Amino acid sequence: MTASDWLHEQFDPTGSAIGFRVVRKLDQVQSPFQKIEIYESTDWGNVMLIDGAMMVTTRDNFLYHEMMSHPALFTHPDPKRVVIIGGGDCGTLREVLRHPGVETAVQCDIDEQVTRMAEKYFPELCESNGDPRAQILFDDGIAYMANCAPGSVDVVIVDSTDPVGPAEGLFNKAFFESCFRALRDDGILVQQSESPLALLDLIREMRAEMGKAGFTSFQTLPFPQPCYPTGWWSCTLARKSGGFDFREEDARAKAFETKYYSAAIHKGAQALPPFVARALDA
Repeated sequence: MTASDWLHEQFDPTGSAIGFRVVRKLDQVQSPFQKIEIYESTDWGNVMLIDGAMMVTTRDNFLYHEMMSHPALFTHPDPKRVVIIGGGDCGTLREVLRHPGVETAVQCDIDEQVTRMAEKYFPELCESNGDPRAQILFDDGIAYMANCAPGSVDVVIVDSTDPVGPAEGLFNKAFFESCFRALRDDGILVQQSESPLALLDLIREMRAEMGKAGFTSFQTLPFPQPCYPTGWWSCTLARKSGGFDFREEDARAKAFETKYYSAAIHKGAQALPPFVARALDA
C-alpha cells in the first residue's frame, strides 16, 4: 500500500459509501463470528473494520462512545449497576466508568477478538479495563440479559454492530423483554439506532419492538459520526415510565473531561429535526 490508497465501505441500504486514505494494513483476524481488520490511515488514526464495515477510528470514536453513555447516565437519577451488551472495543465501558457513582459495569461481548484488537490498536479505549468496577465477559449478550435477575440493573447499553450477523438478535421484542425485566423501575435502556437520515424506518421499527416489550417512553438523540454511513448517527433511550429530563446541573459540573458531550449538547440533541420528529411521532 501507498499513502494514496483508499479504503472504502459501500453501504447498500443507504446507497452511499465512506472512505479513508490508508497507509497500510496492520492486522487481520477471522474470529468464530466475524472478520476483524485494522488499518493505519493518513488522517484518522487506526481504523477497525468488522466484516467490511467501519467500526472505529482513532479520530472520531469519542462522538459515539460519549453519546452512548453520558446522556443515559445523566438522565438516570443514580446509576450504580450498568450492563453493556457488545461494546468490545471498550470505549463505552471507559466512558461509563468516568462516573464515580457507578459501582459495577459489566461488558458482555460475544467476540473476544474485538477486545484483543482494541487493546493492541486502540489502547486509549481500554484504559479502564483494569478498573475494579469493570467485569469483562466474552459471552452471548442475549443469553446474559435473559439470565439477569429481575430489577437488578440501572442502565443497559446495547453497543452493537448493525442488525445483521451476531447482532441481529439485539433488535427485537424478545431481547428487549429481557432488558425490561432486568431493569429497575427507573432504569434506562440505550440502543445504538443507526442513521436518522437514511434508516428512519429501522429506528421506528426498533422503538415499536421496545414498546411491545413494555417500554413506554422513548428518546432518540442524533449525533455526528463521520465513519458511519451518512456521517449522522443516533442512540435511542427507552424507559418503563417517566420522561427524559436529565440532571443538567450534574452534567455541567461533571468532574471529568469530554470531547463532545456536554449539558448543552445533551439539551440540543433533544431537539429533533422536524422530519425525524414527524417520522417517530416524537
